[in-house]
Amino acid sequence: MPDAREFSPLTRAVLLAAGLLVAGLVFQELVTLLVAILITVLVAIPLSAMADRLEPRRVPRWLGALVGLLIGLAFITGLMAIVIPSFVDQTEEFVDQVPATVDSLRERLNDAGGPGTGAEAQQFVERYTDNPQELIGPLASIGLNVAGVLAAIALILITAYYMAVNPAPLLSGIQSLFPPTRREWARGVMARLRSSWVGWMQGVLVDMAITGVLVYIGLELVGLELTIFFAVFSAILVIVPYFGAILGAIPPTLFALADGTDTALLTLGVYVLIQQIEGNLTIPLVMANRVRLHPALVAIGVVVVGQLFGFIGLFVAVPILAAIVIAVDELWVKPQEARAGLRAAAESEIELARG
Repeated sequence: MPDAREFSPLTRAVLLAAGLLVAGLVFQELVTLLVAILITVLVAIPLSAMADRLEPRRVPRWLGALVGLLIGLAFITGLMAIVIPSFVDQTEEFVDQVPATVDSLRERLNDAGGPGTGAEAQQFVERYTDNPQELIGPLASIGLNVAGVLAAIALILITAYYMAVNPAPLLSGIQSLFPPTRREWARGVMARLRSSWVGWMQGVLVDMAITGVLVYIGLELVGLELTIFFAVFSAILVIVPYFGAILGAIPPTLFALADGTDTALLTLGVYVLIQQIEGNLTIPLVMANRVRLHPALVAIGVVVVGQLFGFIGLFVAVPILAAIVIAVDELWVKPQEARAGLRAAAESEIELARG
């Protein structure tokens, strides 16, 4: 095998670039796999909790996990049965009103930016209205993506169910990766992770419910149409802390702009108020008390996770951050405090407080 020193600088540069490219591709594939595994574990946790709750009543784990899965699906189906009809009707109404909204916005662009601005907007719209075949490519891609997402959801549910039915081999296998003297510690770390992720899921459900209700009430007071559509849309996006609320405000504000500047400002004011409630009340309570993450860390971490794990990673950014914080605490903070004698003193104070 030739020595690396025998390669020319150009050859070494090419090999280095090729190695970095391969490493980047492998990292992207691993990231997708890790996110899929994390989502599967998050789904398996409540199913396992249901099986644990029913097992003392002589209900087999397979049946208890199945009951949990059916309850979850029934809840989602019932919620969709209540919301989806109005949501679909208002979505169709929103699509029907898009031309009128574009015309209204075009007039405002003409007033604000001169004739050229409105002409450019009109050309952009006519590009697709006069040539609808240009939409075929994106629509086909969306159809394929939807089919892939549905297949992935089915696989995640099936895998999570089997994980919940018999989690012991998986937990034992993870613990066996550690030395025998550290397996009890590994069990405690996994318990911390589970508690943190359960708290996050509970908090997200509360946050989604509060945001959806507040958006609906606020837009009804403003007098904006399609309130259910925008409320559901905003509630889904709050799973991404802080930034989801900002993204959820863009479509209704643009839609309200067609009715007038005053309506748009009122709509934006509703979302700003709700974002303040979420940022100063809901998120701090959820992240500090349930997940034990500082809101500033969440805001910065969401950006970092989005860059590393892509768009889908935003929806599990908080569990990833919680896992990182717990890992740092267990692998760095606690050992450092133990060496300095602080850990024993802190534990003694906790025991005294409990006593």
